[in-house]
Amino acid sequence: MALLLVLVHLFGGYGARSGGLVEAERLFYYPVQLLGTALVLVVVSLIVEFEFRTRSSQIGCAIALVALIGVTAPYAFLILVFGGDGRPVKRQAHPEHPDRTLTVTDISGSIDPFYRVEVLAGTGWSARHWELGEWGEGSGHGSYQSAEWSGPDRITVTSDEEVAVFVLDPATGRPGTAQVTRR
Repeated sequence: MALLLVLVHLFGGYGARSGGLVEAERLFYYPVQLLGTALVLVVVSLIVEFEFRTRSSQIGCAIALVALIGVTAPYAFLILVFGGDGRPVKRQAHPEHPDRTLTVTDISGSIDPFYRVEVLAGTGWSARHWELGEWGEGSGHGSYQSAEWSGPDRITVTSDEEVAVFVLDPATGRPGTAQVTRR
């Protein structure tokens, strides 16, 4: 059962990458819950199957549990603090293609905003999300100011340091390489 949960998590993680399926990420990408449950199942199976009559088996089980918790606790803490979908800031459908949507999400875990800009292409189970980039302090792109549909199959993202123009493939909605102009 724990292996099945890890496989579900991997499928959701595959959907979370740029170009991945939106529904796969939405339904199956819950790292803390899935991997935590898998960990609990492994620990329960160890306890059920272990022989606790000898002192060495009790010490060995205690050492294994402490090591398991020591390895997974920092990972779980980082996911809880810095993970998550972020706070949606903007969602704008393309004027001529209602199946394409520009989204801006504040993904920072602190006061300083850090924005991820994506385009969603398609509908239903075949919908994919394509990451255009991340803007914020320390991103190398400058602080995010705006993201707009600037023409048919064209998105312009403006920051305090640059203007990036992305041209989308008319058939799939996949973005090409950005044409960046420094300000």
